[in-house]
Amino acid sequence: MGSVGVERRARLAHVNRQIEDRADRAGRRMADKPPVEPPHFRLPDPALVTRTMAEVAERGQRIVGDFLKRQAEGGSTPDPLNLGGAFMEMTARLMANPARLVQAQLGFWQDYLTLWQNTARRMMGETTPPVVAEDPKDRRFKDDAWRENEVFDFIKQSYLLSARYFQTVAGSADGMDPKSAQKVDFYTRQFVDAMSPSNFLMTNPEVLRKTAETGGENLLKGLSHLLADLERGKGQLRISMTDDSKFKMGENIAVSPGKVVFQNDLMQLVQYTPATKDVFKRPLLIFPPWINKFYILDLRPRNSFVKWAVEQGHTVFMVSWVNPDEHLAQKGFDAYMTEGVYAALDAVEKATGEREVNAIGYCLGGTLLATTLAHMAAKGIDRIKTATFFVTMTDFEEAGELGVFIDEEQLKALEEKMAKRGFLDGSEMASTFNMLRANDLIWSFVVNNYLLGQEPFPFDLLYWNDDSTRMPAKMHSFYLRRMYQANDLVKPGAITLLGEKIDLRKIQVPAYFISTREDHIAPWKSTYRGTQVLGGPVRFVLAASGHIAGVVNPPDSGKYSHWINDKLPATPDEWFVGATELAGSWWPDWHRWVSAQGPEKVPARVPGKGKLKALEDAPGSYVAVMASD
Repeated sequence: MGSVGVERRARLAHVNRQIEDRADRAGRRMADKPPVEPPHFRLPDPALVTRTMAEVAERGQRIVGDFLKRQAEGGSTPDPLNLGGAFMEMTARLMANPARLVQAQLGFWQDYLTLWQNTARRMMGETTPPVVAEDPKDRRFKDDAWRENEVFDFIKQSYLLSARYFQTVAGSADGMDPKSAQKVDFYTRQFVDAMSPSNFLMTNPEVLRKTAETGGENLLKGLSHLLADLERGKGQLRISMTDDSKFKMGENIAVSPGKVVFQNDLMQLVQYTPATKDVFKRPLLIFPPWINKFYILDLRPRNSFVKWAVEQGHTVFMVSWVNPDEHLAQKGFDAYMTEGVYAALDAVEKATGEREVNAIGYCLGGTLLATTLAHMAAKGIDRIKTATFFVTMTDFEEAGELGVFIDEEQLKALEEKMAKRGFLDGSEMASTFNMLRANDLIWSFVVNNYLLGQEPFPFDLLYWNDDSTRMPAKMHSFYLRRMYQANDLVKPGAITLLGEKIDLRKIQVPAYFISTREDHIAPWKSTYRGTQVLGGPVRFVLAASGHIAGVVNPPDSGKYSHWINDKLPATPDEWFVGATELAGSWWPDWHRWVSAQGPEKVPARVPGKGKLKALEDAPGSYVAVMASD
């Protein structure tokens, strides 16, 4: 026993000497470094504090009043997202297999112990590899302190380990209903994103530095920004993403010259001024989604698809959808066919004398275009000679994360709201899309606006993103139930519109599909399914980036590659394996394709000089109506 005790004391003494040596070396290194200047702390301006607190009291009363009024008008549902059932099912599945849960917990604690040890070693001057590393693209941890400071590095890695543990546990429940599993995964990530240390004052090094430098004035400004956003949402938080005052429709966005030549209850039709002496005989008619406004295709001259198409010699017509109110509650999907597609075709014919057109549909506008083409096929109507689908789903079986919001309980709650108002409020639609990229479209602005107290940066794309639209109750219910929930559009004859059974297989029109690889709204593997349904010749092209940036990618930008493959195998994975990646924009590829379908040219057409007279200048008055109006 004595010898054992001696050995233990000897080992302990050896460890102590190692610790002392490391501490001594660390001390010498610190002594060699120049002294670090303490952070400059500044006290806030007393007048600013007094003024801010007075504003808080006054504005707070208005915000609470608006909130209570909205609650009284809208009612409430105990669990409108139906999260309780999904997480209860997950818990039950996990409890049925406790060994897997214990294994995940053991792995988590082992990693955590390693992190503690590595942090202690770093504090004593050693270099240690991270236990878990952030994604290099994760902008939440771009500040150097997250790596260089041992404390913040520990906080960051603790969060990343916890996040990985939560998501591992949520995804390890076997036998769950696929919809419930998707919902659990999605809302677990929402929780994990919300709990990031970058979102809190005391654990964000950049915010702490700013607070020290300004004496806390950043937090007072942030409080003012928070109140302004609550006022803007009438008691509901509507985060400002950009400085709206820097943009004006028709002056620095949506500036392509043209005229409104037709309008009805649902849309205005804009004809753009030609930029070439001769133009293609077939006009180009574009149907944007009415979930957003059309000027995403005409933001600025440098990235305007409209301007570029006009310069290539196309006579471009753009549908500008109305921002509907309660008076249009009973406008259904069929109304968007008659008062949208068919009305636009008739107007283009009057304006140009041409019965045939090339058509483009963007997202929901593409779904409308495909539906109308099937109706035309059933009626024997041959007016759209080519169809281009921008990030368009026709088969909704794998609808991506938007499917999280589509189940019977949520649809009923949504329909109850729409029945009272006659429409889906634009802010609710915007919130749904923002949740798909919460770190970029929610939490980054929380940090910038409320914690750092900075003004939102003027950015045209975010201005457009915040310019939300309303949805007519009847149309939106049909769209969500028959297409997203039941996936009836792809089933031959399952949907009847305007007296005809819709069968996408009867469409014989040459079609061009452009999809984007990182699309969270219309996943490219889902959009690819449309190529296997349509009956005519199809070209499929895949662009890099997402739902917007991958589409609005002019050739001069030099951004984002695209993939081409002349074959159309049964699955998207097979297509991608055989695809060739090309640098830059897909726009020239589309132009070569569409111009080859009808190369004939005619003298350029001037808006308002045909049988349709100009009603007003582009971009028109419908697009200027805000969801808050």
